Amino acid sequence: MAWLPQSPDPNPVEMVWDEMDLRVKAKEPTGAQHLWEQDCWKTISGDDLMKLIERMPRVCKAVIKAKNFRLNGDLYDAVSLAEDDQWRRIRNILSPSFTSGHLKEMFSIMKHHSHKLTDSLQSKAHNDEVIIVKDFFGSYSIDVMASCIFSVDFDSIKNPSNPFITHANQMFKFSILLYIFQACFPIFLPLLECLGVSLFPKSSTAFLKSVAEKVKAERISSSQASDDMLQHLIKCQTASENDKEKKHKGLTEHEIISQVTMFVFAGYETSAIALVFLAYSLARNPEIMKRLQSEIDSTFPNKGPVEYEALMQMEYLDSVVSECLRLYPSIPRLERVAKETVKISEITIPKGMLVMVPVYALHRDPELWPEPEEFKPDRFSKENKQNINPYTYLPFGAGPRSCMGTRFALMMVKLAMVEVLQNFSFSVCKETEIPLEMDVAGFVSPVRPIKLKLKMRSISSANVDPCN
Repeated sequence: MAWLPQSPDPNPVEMVWDEMDLRVKAKEPTGAQHLWEQDCWKTISGDDLMKLIERMPRVCKAVIKAKNFRLNGDLYDAVSLAEDDQWRRIRNILSPSFTSGHLKEMFSIMKHHSHKLTDSLQSKAHNDEVIIVKDFFGSYSIDVMASCIFSVDFDSIKNPSNPFITHANQMFKFSILLYIFQACFPIFLPLLECLGVSLFPKSSTAFLKSVAEKVKAERISSSQASDDMLQHLIKCQTASENDKEKKHKGLTEHEIISQVTMFVFAGYETSAIALVFLAYSLARNPEIMKRLQSEIDSTFPNKGPVEYEALMQMEYLDSVVSECLRLYPSIPRLERVAKETVKISEITIPKGMLVMVPVYALHRDPELWPEPEEFKPDRFSKENKQNINPYTYLPFGAGPRSCMGTRFALMMVKLAMVEVLQNFSFSVCKETEIPLEMDVAGFVSPVRPIKLKLKMRSISSANVDPCN
C-alpha cells in the first residue's frame, strides 16, 4: 500500500491496492489510523468503480503522467520512467523500432532462437525429465531481446550460467522495505538519491550498461551498420549532435544506454514470465492445450515452418495468450499522476493526485469476469471480445503511456509457444506446485520455480490426447 499526500478536494480519489494480498480491500481501520487514512484515502469500489471504468477514456486523457518514485538510479531517463517533454521526445524516437515492417524483420531473428529452444527441449522430453520452465523460456527471451536490440547472440540456451541471465533475474526484485519506506516517507527521497540509493540493483544495471556501452563503442569504431534498435538510436544521436537545430530532438549518450538497458531487462522478464505461466496453464488444462495444438496443426501442417502472417491471425492462440495475461499480468498495478483536475460523475481526481490501478485485482474481479480463477480462453473469442470493456483488461496498460512493445512481445511469446507445442505437450507432475504462491516484489511471478514435464508429439498426433 502507498500513502498519498492529502488533497484539498473534498472528494479525492485513489484506487487502493493491497500489495501483499493482491486484492482490493475496502479498509475499515479504527482509531488514529482511521482518522489519518480518512484524510488521505478515497477507496473506489462497487458502482463507483464501474462508473470510473466506463469513463476511463476521459481518465486516460487527464491521468497520463507516470508516477516517478525517484529512486531510479542510472535508469532515470529510460522511456518508462521519463516524464513530460523528455518522455514524448524519447517515445517518438523509439516508436519506429516497433512498426510492422520492423517486426517482420525481427521475426526471422526470433525464429532462429525458437528453433534452438525446441532443440534444447528434445533430450528433456526423451528422458522424461522434470524441467524448470523458466530456465528454457528465460534463455530464449534474453537471447531474443539481446539479438533484436543490439545484435548480440549470447546463446544462453547452451550457456545457462550466462551472467546476463543472472543479472536480468535480479533486476526487478525490488526491496519491499525500501519500496514501503519511500512511499511512506517521501520527504527523505532527495537524501536517498544523493546517497545513490536505487530500487534497481546497482550491480545489475551496471553490468548491462557496460555491455551496451561496449557494443555501442565497437559499432561506432568499426563503422559497422545494423538494423537493430541500437543502430536507430545511434543515428538519432548523430543527428542531434551534427545539427544544432535538432539537438532537442535526438538522444544523449546516457539516454541511449538507458533505453537499451531497460528494454533488454524489462522485455526479458515480462516475456519469460508470460511463457512460463502459459505453459503452466496449458499443463493444468490439457483439453485447452489439445484444442490449441489442433489449431497449430491445421495452420502449419506436418510441423511446417511458422510464418508471420499466419501466426498473427491464429484466433484461438490469441484467446489463450490473452486469457493467460488476464490471470497472470506481468505488472500487478499501474500508477499514474493526474496532469489536470478531472471530474467523472461524482468522483473528482485533482491535479497531481496519484491514481493506483490494481490490474491483478481487476483481472480477477468476479463482477467483471465470471469464474475469474478459471482458465477460459473463450472469454476472448471473436464473439465475446467485443463485450469486454478494454479498461478492465490491462496487461499492457492503457492510454498514451501504454507499453510500446506490445506487438513485439506478443509475437515473441506466440512464436515460441507454437513451435514448442508443435513438438511437445506439457504435463503436470508431482513436483508441480498447485496452487502457486505468488511473489509481489516487482513483477507478478511464482515464489518457487514452476516445474513441468514434456511429452513428445509425432506428426500425426493432432487427434491424439496429448495427456496419453
